[in-house]
Amino acid sequence: MPISPEQLQRWRLVLGKESQECLATYGGGCTLSAEQTEMDEALEAIYAGESDQEISRDEWSRKPDGGPHGSVKGRSMPRVARWLGQIRTFFPKDVVVLLQHDAIERRGLKELLFEPEIMANVEPSVDLASAVLALKELVPDKAKAAARDLVRCVVEEVRKRLESQFVQAVRGSLDRNQHSPLASMANLDWPRTIRRNLKNYRPELGTLVPERISFFQRRRRQNEWNVIIAMDQSGSMASSLIYGGIMGAILASMPAVETHVVAFNHDEVVDLTEHCSDPVDLLFGVQLGGAEDYWKATSYCERFMHTPAKTLYILLADLHDTSPNEKRFVSKMEFLLASGIKAVTLLAISDQGQPSYNADLAGRLAKLGMPCFGCIPDRLPDLLAAVLKGADLRQFAESARLK
Repeated sequence: MPISPEQLQRWRLVLGKESQECLATYGGGCTLSAEQTEMDEALEAIYAGESDQEISRDEWSRKPDGGPHGSVKGRSMPRVARWLGQIRTFFPKDVVVLLQHDAIERRGLKELLFEPEIMANVEPSVDLASAVLALKELVPDKAKAAARDLVRCVVEEVRKRLESQFVQAVRGSLDRNQHSPLASMANLDWPRTIRRNLKNYRPELGTLVPERISFFQRRRRQNEWNVIIAMDQSGSMASSLIYGGIMGAILASMPAVETHVVAFNHDEVVDLTEHCSDPVDLLFGVQLGGAEDYWKATSYCERFMHTPAKTLYILLADLHDTSPNEKRFVSKMEFLLASGIKAVTLLAISDQGQPSYNADLAGRLAKLGMPCFGCIPDRLPDLLAAVLKGADLRQFAESARLK
């Protein structure tokens, strides 16, 4: 079957320059257009040469001198600003984010993020914001404003996506058994109205003709639930901390929920609740890295659990407890769950939802009644609603997995 010139060009871009000679033997040869040549240069910048090694700042500014994607020839990169312009021109946003991620992991782009003019031209993403937060102590003064702007851009995009879902989840989960004679479409109790008027079904019309309509009572509710978010600061949880901070900020803005947010490692537990009004300040207050002590963190959070029956404890962690207190932590959770609190572990929050975690500790917590979830961001509001409604979380987990 003959191969078209377009197919040859696609294979050439995928395989890199080393395939040029081989592909040229097919049909009329394999010649890239000017645009495809630039695209190829942008790909070579990341995938040519010793892909697992970082390169120096000087090497970023060299012109590429050949070498296929994944070969051992040539470790040169185009100028970063030019490269960023190329990938944003030739690839869709999701591919740009992937290329930037690979540049950070394979080519040492981390250091170059600290140049304000470079930071201003990258495509904001959770991975990029995570890298900035992990290295924030190394950011020079001249780039600090650009670093915060990048993180804020990511936070606002995620918050915009999730906030209305969280508000709806919390409001829909609170006790709404009280009814009111005041007619308001927003407070119409559809299930109760339908049940009370089933006898008025008209077959000839194919509908109910309601005689009595029920409405929920409107009243301002204060602190009906107490939600405590404890965030593991280990480096593996960097992306999850961004979502955890945003979740804490959203919940803290709702009068029906008393919210506490803490971050912890082996040495200390830091209360970040006062920064919930600005999730960017909250995230910059997190010190990524270090070991974990879940017993110390949970013992600290116990002071906030003043109403166990209306308390939800969210542990954001990978459960790799490196302290000698793992058994004490399990005993502490057994005691707290017996007192009436609800608790869940969010193993990781990422768009992929594939966490790496300590399966043994997760299994022991699950047996106590503290389910452990690997949850993508868009399912967080549903999970919160299920917990507040007292739903069977095993059924929720199975439903979420199938979806």
